[in-house]
Amino acid sequence: MSNISEMFGTLVFNDTVMRERLPRETYKALCQAIRVGKRLDLAVANVVANAMKDWAIEHGATHFTHWFQPLTGITAEKHDSFITPTDGGQVIMEFSGKELIQGESDASSFPSGGLRATFEARGYTAWDPTSYAFLKDGVLCIPTAFCSYGGEALDMKTPLLRSMEAINKQTMRILRLFGNTEVVSVKTTVGPEQEYFLVDREIYERRPDLIYTGRTLFGAKPPKGQEMDDHYFGVIKPRVAAFMKELDEQLWKLGILAKTEHNEAAPAQHELAPIFTTTNISTDHNQLTMEMMQKLAKKHDLVCLLHEKPFAGVNGSGKHNNWSLSTDTGVNLLNPGETPAENAQFLLFLAAVIKAVDDYQDLLRISVASAGNDHRLGGGEAPPAVVSMFLGDELNAILDSIKNDTPYGAKEKELLKVGVHVLPRFPKDSTDRNRTSPFAFTGNKFEFRMLGSSASIADCNTVLNTAVAESLRVFADELEAAMDFESALHNLIRKTIGEHDRIIFNGNGYGEEWIREAESRGLINLKTTPDCLPYLLKEKNVALFAQHKVFSETELRSRCEIMQENYCKTVHIEALTAIEMARRDILPAVSRTAADLAAASLTKSEIGLDGTYETETAKEISSLTARMYRDVKALEDAVLVPATITDMEARSLYYKDTVLPLMQAIREAGDRLETITPADAWPFPTYGEMLFGVR
Repeated sequence: MSNISEMFGTLVFNDTVMRERLPRETYKALCQAIRVGKRLDLAVANVVANAMKDWAIEHGATHFTHWFQPLTGITAEKHDSFITPTDGGQVIMEFSGKELIQGESDASSFPSGGLRATFEARGYTAWDPTSYAFLKDGVLCIPTAFCSYGGEALDMKTPLLRSMEAINKQTMRILRLFGNTEVVSVKTTVGPEQEYFLVDREIYERRPDLIYTGRTLFGAKPPKGQEMDDHYFGVIKPRVAAFMKELDEQLWKLGILAKTEHNEAAPAQHELAPIFTTTNISTDHNQLTMEMMQKLAKKHDLVCLLHEKPFAGVNGSGKHNNWSLSTDTGVNLLNPGETPAENAQFLLFLAAVIKAVDDYQDLLRISVASAGNDHRLGGGEAPPAVVSMFLGDELNAILDSIKNDTPYGAKEKELLKVGVHVLPRFPKDSTDRNRTSPFAFTGNKFEFRMLGSSASIADCNTVLNTAVAESLRVFADELEAAMDFESALHNLIRKTIGEHDRIIFNGNGYGEEWIREAESRGLINLKTTPDCLPYLLKEKNVALFAQHKVFSETELRSRCEIMQENYCKTVHIEALTAIEMARRDILPAVSRTAADLAAASLTKSEIGLDGTYETETAKEISSLTARMYRDVKALEDAVLVPATITDMEARSLYYKDTVLPLMQAIREAGDRLETITPADAWPFPTYGEMLFGVR
């Protein structure tokens, strides 16, 4: 199918398909339910389910699944066929509204963080009608939320949907204060830019660390990395281009708005960026995108690496989360307007985001925390672990003039008063982009750049939605009680900027000077996941999520435990992998090399030749081998200790403070050994082969 417009969405039960296949009244009822979040009547659901089943069967489907996103970070599905037995040993194909709306899945083996015992197996999936059903590998996939028998969220989508409702509720209060009675609902929108690496499959299969952990635990720096900046936006290699072409086609068939693709900064690194869409749909699409990348790469004898830092010494992979706020009438609330009222509204929403990011900087940092992302944040190519905001010089100057009651611009004779003066017009691109800022305003949206490549975008958007909802709640409470709305609005924006401008930083986020300045401003620097997670259960954060009914305290505690447990498991697997690679491959290989060199040195000496190279190299290999062996034995002892630590926070700190440093010491010895061991004796493909192996 060469025509993209004909190809797009062919595997999606989208609005066009529903309009064609559903009776008019059923279609209207479904659209109304989607628009305002109303529960779908079972009779309507039965009609929708039957039409969905017929469409799926016409496309070759025999099964359906409730497709959900448990706390594993990936998606899950249980396939059920459409067949129903009839008299005479025959079957018919059926799919009911009840099956569409709700499913039951065994929840016992998914992470629950103590929410339930293993023997409490029942979990329910509930259809999210705002995210279209689609076909994947001949199966009808129905996007759903996933909850326990008691109603607790066991997935990433349920809290996200709750947070979207929270910000919708508070935004509507603000819009009504501005006299807007047309808007029915407000949704956050997201466009996540996805970075990834592609390596040759044959090379990958000879790297146990990549197979088990997704990142290299050993690997000396090659003669060339990304120093020449020649890979960034460079000509795309034929094998990669063929992969990207098929990826685009498959994503377009799934209705995913894949738009931009290019080489990223590091060798073998690439990026795909979609057009933005509603946050929960964008979350579904990003999960599908990652799955499709890994699946299609294998068809091209490649492997797609989504780890945040698969290779030391070159760029890691992030996922830039472009977030905005839009009405059902198509207005972006983060777009500066043309009238004083529109600009006052824009400034209020901007102030709400500033307040949210400052008040809940710890939660935003936690929302991107993982063992993998710890290697990336602050690593030179990524934002630092300190959360800050970039607004650009012009917008920052406007805020300063409001905060300080000073004129804006050389020609301005009067003070800028919100609601009276027109906010000076400025185009979207009136300021340069700051690629070092964790949270940057880019014209009509905010780009949150701390998110790691492999993560679901659900967590960070749940936090962002809820935090901004809280700012808007505080604003609405104050403005609804005001006698003079315009004066109260001006004073509120001015006060908010003054109280929270410490979070605004337009300079170089990579510099050590900024880290020192951030500390003096009172901003927190949570460098690792174990450092972050205790903040999740701080009283103000528990209260935030409870206030907006996004997480109960029980659900929040379970999330904290799951994140700590995932961190510990990840580092534990990495440690065991490092031990195995060192013991079974590196130490035997270099020991043989040292013995061969020693023998060669002796032979040369006997016949009067200079054996300096052999002697000196054998000595260095022997010394490094002994050092590595000692550290491996220490690591073997260290990985036994966590099982005796019952407190999960203490256990995660032990992995951070004891296990990871030992792994690094082993790596340093191994990487030096790689540089002095003959190429034919080294047991693994090198960085040069991995980074430059795709031609």
